[in-house]
Amino acid sequence: MTTKPKAKKFRIRRPSEDETPRPRPSFAKAAPAGVAANQPPSAAQDAAPADSRAAPVATPKAAPAPEATPGPSAANEPRSGAVDTARQVAGETDMDAIRKEGLTGRQLRMARRVAQKHGLAPTSDFDAVRLLRARGIDPFQRANTLELVQPEQTPEQDKRPEPRVQLPQTIAVKKDQLPSTETVSPAERRAAEIQRIQRDLAARRRKKSLLLLVRLAAFVLLPTVLAGYYYYAVATPMYSTKSEFLILKAESSGGAMGSLFSGTQFATNQDAIAVQSYLTSKDAMLRLDQDVGFKSHYTQAWIDPIQRLSGDPTNEEAFKVYKKNIEIGYDPTEGVIKMEIMAADPETAAEFSRALIGYAEERVDTLSLRKRSNAVEDAEAGLIAAEEDRRAAQELLVRMQQEGNIVDPEARIASLRQQISTYELQLQEKRLQLQALLDNARPNRAKVDGTSGDVRRLEALLADLNAQMTQAAEGEGSLAEKAIQIKLAEADLATRDLMLQTALERLEQARRDADSQARYLTTSVVPVASEDPSYPRKFENTILAFLIFGGIYLMISLTASILREQVAS
Repeated sequence: MTTKPKAKKFRIRRPSEDETPRPRPSFAKAAPAGVAANQPPSAAQDAAPADSRAAPVATPKAAPAPEATPGPSAANEPRSGAVDTARQVAGETDMDAIRKEGLTGRQLRMARRVAQKHGLAPTSDFDAVRLLRARGIDPFQRANTLELVQPEQTPEQDKRPEPRVQLPQTIAVKKDQLPSTETVSPAERRAAEIQRIQRDLAARRRKKSLLLLVRLAAFVLLPTVLAGYYYYAVATPMYSTKSEFLILKAESSGGAMGSLFSGTQFATNQDAIAVQSYLTSKDAMLRLDQDVGFKSHYTQAWIDPIQRLSGDPTNEEAFKVYKKNIEIGYDPTEGVIKMEIMAADPETAAEFSRALIGYAEERVDTLSLRKRSNAVEDAEAGLIAAEEDRRAAQELLVRMQQEGNIVDPEARIASLRQQISTYELQLQEKRLQLQALLDNARPNRAKVDGTSGDVRRLEALLADLNAQMTQAAEGEGSLAEKAIQIKLAEADLATRDLMLQTALERLEQARRDADSQARYLTTSVVPVASEDPSYPRKFENTILAFLIFGGIYLMISLTASILREQVAS
């Protein structure tokens, strides 16, 4: 805060020695009659160095106050020295009164800033408050910056009398104006420039707004109006037929894992996607044209030019219209395929829908047909081969048994071994009898010869049986070799029997799989011809066109603004 200057407490000072005394003017005790009590002092008396930088105000000069006539007491008591003016005395009195108001430091700083803004040069904060009040300005009131610029006054306003200021407010101090070469004051010139800038800004703003409205009308409103006119007056009403169908899988009779997903949508997910792709393909469109006449329906003359096909349309042109007028959606959570067909006639739309459902059912049947048929054919071929191999092994075994006159080699060998054992026991007994007869001093010759003949016959029989067991008979293999071959043939026959059983099981499993892989198309919502047109949706399409054109215009304008900014920078 600025330190307050110390003011002199006396008003009359004695002259120095080098100064010549001046006669003290005498004052009248009563004020002149022409001066009122509340009339402001003249501009010459109110002029001060503190107001030298204030803006000049064009006000009429006040008439000088009449001089006071000296009284008789003044002549008797002459005095000399410098006397303060009434303005200085009033200023000090006012500053003393302001100090007694108890203003805060914030209010004093605000008063100094307002005084500097108005071009005043106060010596202290209290002096700033005094000067502002002398100007008729409240230093503690917040004012807008634009209010500081005073509008240009007309000659009629200049001739109006100044408003009377009521006490206790102070009266603004007027300042005499010196003659200037300029006819317009700086304040008026500044106000005129501000008004000119404001008018220029307003004109530019109006021009930009007008150009914006023109661009919006040309690029957004006009296309929207044309689109609305087409939808409301030109577009041919289209009738839609909705239908829903789903693909089911046959119940599997296998294990628990085989039938885990058989009843859910995951079992027919691929088939449903394949059917959806087929119905939206050119193949389905060509078949629909051959069966029902898709192209001929959309080439009729009463259909509007945008939706109508030419007289001899190509497959590509017809396919574009086909994709536009068919909507197929697949819900993977429920496994339902939803189809909507649009046509200019309701019966034709229903006929198109029924034909496409029939195509979808045929395609579902043929999706797994090759897989099923191939599996069953492979299983049947394996069964036939196993049967032929088993028959060949069985014929070989029977032929070997017939060639060796042996039905059962194991039983034959066991029988021979039993006979050999029996004959060996008889041979031992005969040998013991012969030895007992020979031990006599005079053995009976007839008995000895008979026993010896029995021993020879038994030995020959045993030799024959052993030969049958170990040696070849009449150029053929031995019985052991035949037994081994028969064993191998029997093992081969057992293997062929097992292979035949496996082939039978495989065939049965292939047939079960073929049955479980069968797909069935079930129509849950049958197509029915509608009575009222569903398309075009006039209001919704018009609003959509407005949003599309507005978005395109906004994108282009933003891009152009960014490019201009980049080029300008």
